[in-house]
Amino acid sequence: MKNGKLQVAVIGCGGIANQKHLPALAGQSDKCDIVAFCDIIIERAEKAAKEYGTPDALVCEDYHDVLKVEDIDVVHVCTPNVAHCPITCDAFEAGKHVMCEKPMAHNTESAKKMMDAWKKSGKKFTIGYQNRFRPDTITLHRACEEGALGEIYFAKAEAIRRRAVPTWGVFPDKSKQGGGPLIDIGTHSLDLTLWMMDNYEPVSVTGSVFEKLGHLPEAVEGNLFGPWDPETYEVEDSAMGFIKMKNGATIFLEAAWAINMKESREAATTLCGTKAGAEIIGGMSQESTYDLVFNKTDYGQLTTETISEGGSVAFFEGSGSGEPKDLECEQWLNCILNDTDPVVRPEQAFVVTQILDAIYESARTGKEVILDK
Repeated sequence: MKNGKLQVAVIGCGGIANQKHLPALAGQSDKCDIVAFCDIIIERAEKAAKEYGTPDALVCEDYHDVLKVEDIDVVHVCTPNVAHCPITCDAFEAGKHVMCEKPMAHNTESAKKMMDAWKKSGKKFTIGYQNRFRPDTITLHRACEEGALGEIYFAKAEAIRRRAVPTWGVFPDKSKQGGGPLIDIGTHSLDLTLWMMDNYEPVSVTGSVFEKLGHLPEAVEGNLFGPWDPETYEVEDSAMGFIKMKNGATIFLEAAWAINMKESREAATTLCGTKAGAEIIGGMSQESTYDLVFNKTDYGQLTTETISEGGSVAFFEGSGSGEPKDLECEQWLNCILNDTDPVVRPEQAFVVTQILDAIYESARTGKEVILDK
């Protein structure tokens, strides 16, 4: 720390850094300074440093130059998925705390390396699942913690876009991302669902991965982000997974950037419990985030309860309302300063990656994947 503030470096100064990490960190100027910016396209790092950095901020292309700076306390890894593992492991070896963007890694092998490096380092580690900080998910998690749904034995993790294939960056590049909508947006829905269930013991996974629309020129019509190039589209356009947990609970995961389905649901979940059920209707696909519905039986009748816009609750002591990215950043810095656990714990994020990887493996082999116990 320097002048009572955490010294933060951002590695990868593309879309997610500029849309989420950098403005959120800038909003915590009482807790941190952003002192280093790294990107393989140096102009992006220079632009970010000019807008968000300290006057003497380091700007570089090689992340190793960042890790050599002893004064840097915290590293945010905002790179394509396949780079998460080497950068995170090297950052831990250099004695830095790490926030890594979702998913933890593009496969289980890399995620295990990250977990080992973290445990050896003694530093703080979290993954960027900001959807845990929305008003609807905060409220639903509280209800689950208090047992309002009873035993949750079936759930759906939903990440469906009718036509919203990202057409920028490296999203369609399998060699850099490891996959398409399953690893990109399915990861958010699965994280929320496991968190609500407080169940991180999967035993088997069966999956299907579809490459049906990505290569069809006519399918690009109506895409939210403009037409994608079918010739360079390398990843799936949709994927489905069936997950069985150790206690018998079952989760169905569906993810798509492009699918002929009317309703869009992103970072959404449906939970079925012995006392009640709950459903986040659209999640990020809705203009309002207050689309949480509880269903149960009262006075001999089937009832449905919705949450009004005044129904959100404070997520942690000292917080009020705020954007998910800002609440995520605040609690992350506080967990370092106060030596507490982050909301998104590494062992939880590891299970998400393990399941996603198993869905891809099952689709590739045509077999059920039995996970290590």
